[in-house]
Amino acid sequence: MSLESSQPVASTQPHRVVVIVDENSNPFELGCATEVFGLRRPEVGRDLYEFRLCSTEPSTLMRDGFFTLTGVYGLEAADTADTVIVPNRPDTDVPRRPAVLDAIRRAHARGRRLVGFCSGAFTLAEAGVLDGRRATTHWQWADSFRDRFPAVRLEENVLFVDDGDILTAAGSAAALDLGLHIVRRDHGVQVANSVSRRLVFAAHRDGGQRQFIERPMLDIPDESLAPTLAWAQERLDAPLTVADLARHASVSPATLHRRFQAQLGTTPLAWLTRERLNLACRLIEQGESRLEVVARHSGVGTTANLRTLMRRETGLAPSQYRRRFSPGAV
Repeated sequence: MSLESSQPVASTQPHRVVVIVDENSNPFELGCATEVFGLRRPEVGRDLYEFRLCSTEPSTLMRDGFFTLTGVYGLEAADTADTVIVPNRPDTDVPRRPAVLDAIRRAHARGRRLVGFCSGAFTLAEAGVLDGRRATTHWQWADSFRDRFPAVRLEENVLFVDDGDILTAAGSAAALDLGLHIVRRDHGVQVANSVSRRLVFAAHRDGGQRQFIERPMLDIPDESLAPTLAWAQERLDAPLTVADLARHASVSPATLHRRFQAQLGTTPLAWLTRERLNLACRLIEQGESRLEVVARHSGVGTTANLRTLMRRETGLAPSQYRRRFSPGAV
């Protein structure tokens, strides 16, 4: 998940995100894009993105005739975008309009960022920009996608794939996960958390998480991890272990592992590491420049561990992250 490979957000004007809407596009994914990139963010203090919808026709019928979209920009708007979100449709076997595919190819040739939600991966693949690249799509269409586009490195059972300048999300709700991941890539953890709070949505679900998370009906007593997660988040600077988490939850480490996998789709150690890294990023964003202080207060231990984790998870060294996201960054 490289931050360095992304197009930097311009300092003089907001990064322009353009969504291409095609006939029979899904309203939900369109709504996800609008919620994440299209709303004003007074709580952040600045506009994060300039957002536009465009289409090949003045009037576009949405999926199953739910409604007709009018009053949007023409397809030429995609030629001015920094990020282009491509159309997704349930009829994956129907070829996309040549004009849409050409617009995607032009954006790719200019080095712009391309994003596909759900079946949008089919649109990207049909445009020929995914050959040799990593991507994902909804589990329902995985076999069909693999048969039609064998040159694409399809990653099944993940929420989203960040392949630098091309990003794809697996399904409807995963569009929100990928959208927040992009905000985090562009503006840092603190801004992404602010957007997620307004959405009342989980601030971070890792892209490698499975598309399916088993959520069995809970017996009494409640087996929710929420109290233990909240307890741990207040003690990230302490030397917490999986055994400590299990002890707080009054279960064995093995039971804790099963609950984390069932409820969060990850392991206790991976969750704890991610929370500590998020805290480290927030501290840097708030102006802390001493890496030893960041490492100590976030619980990652040493500055060497901090550098390793940040490189692995954000693609940036701590100094690069500070230049990009600290209060004095431009």
